[in-house]
Amino acid sequence: MSPDAELLWTPGRRELEDSNVAVFMEWLEETRGLNFADYAELWRWSSTDLAGFWSAVWEYYGLDAVSGYDEVLADATMPGARWFTGACLNFAERCLAQATDARPALVSVTENGEPVETSWAELRRQVADVSAALRRMGVKPGDCVAGYLTNLPQAVVALLATAAIGAVWTACSPDFGTPSVLARLRQARPTVLVAADGYRYGGKEHNRHSAVTELLDGLPTVRHLLAVDNIFPPQTDAWSVRSGVTVHDWSALPVTERAPEFADVPFDHPLWILWSSGTTGVPKGIVQGHGGIVVELLKALGLGADLRSEDRYLFVTSTSWMVWNFLVAGLLHGSTIVLYDGSPTFPDAAGAWRVAERTGATMVGVGAAYLAAVEKSGLHPAAELELGAVRSVLQTGSAMAPSTWRWVHDRLTPGVWLQSICGGTDLCSVLAGGSPLLPVRADRIQCPALGVALAAWDETGRPLTGEQGELVVTAPLPSMPLRFVDDPDDARYRASYFDTYPGVWRHGDWATMEADLSVIVSGRSDSTLNRMGVRMGSADIYAVVEQLPGIADSLVVGVEQADGGYFMPLFVVTDDGEETDDGLRERITAAIRQQLSPRHVPDVIVRVPALPRTLTGKKLEVPVKRLLQGARVSDVTGPGAVTNGHMLDWFADFGGRTNGTGNGMTEEGQTSHPREESGPPATSALNCVPAGDGPAP
Repeated sequence: MSPDAELLWTPGRRELEDSNVAVFMEWLEETRGLNFADYAELWRWSSTDLAGFWSAVWEYYGLDAVSGYDEVLADATMPGARWFTGACLNFAERCLAQATDARPALVSVTENGEPVETSWAELRRQVADVSAALRRMGVKPGDCVAGYLTNLPQAVVALLATAAIGAVWTACSPDFGTPSVLARLRQARPTVLVAADGYRYGGKEHNRHSAVTELLDGLPTVRHLLAVDNIFPPQTDAWSVRSGVTVHDWSALPVTERAPEFADVPFDHPLWILWSSGTTGVPKGIVQGHGGIVVELLKALGLGADLRSEDRYLFVTSTSWMVWNFLVAGLLHGSTIVLYDGSPTFPDAAGAWRVAERTGATMVGVGAAYLAAVEKSGLHPAAELELGAVRSVLQTGSAMAPSTWRWVHDRLTPGVWLQSICGGTDLCSVLAGGSPLLPVRADRIQCPALGVALAAWDETGRPLTGEQGELVVTAPLPSMPLRFVDDPDDARYRASYFDTYPGVWRHGDWATMEADLSVIVSGRSDSTLNRMGVRMGSADIYAVVEQLPGIADSLVVGVEQADGGYFMPLFVVTDDGEETDDGLRERITAAIRQQLSPRHVPDVIVRVPALPRTLTGKKLEVPVKRLLQGARVSDVTGPGAVTNGHMLDWFADFGGRTNGTGNGMTEEGQTSHPREESGPPATSALNCVPAGDGPAP
């Protein structure tokens, strides 16, 4: 461990003796005679004896009483590993198997409403009613049901009802543009669309009736619309639908008065389709199975995040982000899941923490960008809100500045266990994350997750310790995709993860594995900065630049040029438009030189009014890089897949004017104004500021 990794939290007696993973280790000793001195020993066993570890997870969580199996891992080849052959189980049945009258299953809350609780009995009743209705609509195992819903209780019910039948669930949030939704759902070919009439966000109502009409016109496979009245009174005739579509009112579905019926499906039966961000071409439909998701999320949430049945588990998310599925999986543990339908910054930057206060949340998941925004707001949640119930904060989405780590512990919830987790849509789980058995240090993910054969490799496939390399997984995981949609030969699947290191999963992130098993993830490996052969993560730049007064956001890319040159521009959004370009350049370059090195100084610094991000808040480094290299906007992202999407046209124009080389920049200290007609209206205020002092030789 490097000496500058500041210690923020250490486990206490409860974590060391009574956490889920501590009890699991005791169980392993009692039932299997396996004794592990610490987490490192447990992880090494779990990531090498795959059959031993995953069979232990199966038995520990009572799945042996649900189904037997022939082999834990019949084929360990990636892709194509075959897990728990012969086993049958159902995700929805396992979620509802933990029902208890002592605690609610769901707590739902909107921006201005009071929290509403749904009991386990009521959840089971609704799943029974909706699954029966879907069966009457002709939905069969393997058919697709699509959701166009925000984070509502109806979305959870619809997922569970779909899974109960053995049909395949997929969802898009209504904040996606209609073309972006169609780019996804057309591939899935749903027969039923479950859609809300609108939603509230940031204090405003958004009517989606016309958008649903457009979706139905563009989805010829849909035969039934199950309409959810979210912000308007029930009114079936308010829906304008094409011929051949029958409208059903969610609130008027018949009551079955029977328990839900669960299809007993094979372990690798498809459960849902998750979608890649759509920022590098046509979105990939990632198919995951019932069994893989059940065992993986029992392990990840239970033995990793230490989620318990008495927890109230809130994750601030939309239905389009995989962490929504990760949230719903809290039901596998009998936990109460908290559904927030609204903006995390309403009525102010601490909006999500006001929700945590109102709902009594004990575990709260958020994106790194949101934590940084609350830090910058100057608010002091620990002093202003009652957050004493929060025992752990899960942070994901991107790397986080060390100051934000400290802010969480000092000003958000002092003494809280901050879990930084790295995983992704591809697996719907965690590759590296938290453990209650280990300390937390600033800027460090605590450890590789159990069962994950995680490593950092150089370009030749040599494992690295204490050096940055490609994040890889060298052994299969149960929740790896079964396949991609419309990829019969697995060509896209193999190209996405296995082309660089055949038979080994390349995740697409730069990571450093320390000797103590802590992990540093530095950003996407295909957008890594490489100045004169020295690689650096973009997160290094952001950690310096975004802490400077007046800097609201930033994005840096490294553009390889055809002549062998390298162009590294930095784009910044500023709070104060009065500062001169010279002053801005000098402040940023001085900070980077002092806190990083001259090698990190960008070639130009460009002031922009906004930066595009995915709808889950990730910076678009790779798409912007491709635009600067000459790609068209339509080649790098789907319509509606990003916020501030108008800026993509500006970046394309910027790349065309500079040829991705910086040519066309003004003399140092002067200001250049891009052509106003080439970008959004706000581009008249853009300033290109050459940095002027590149990397040292």
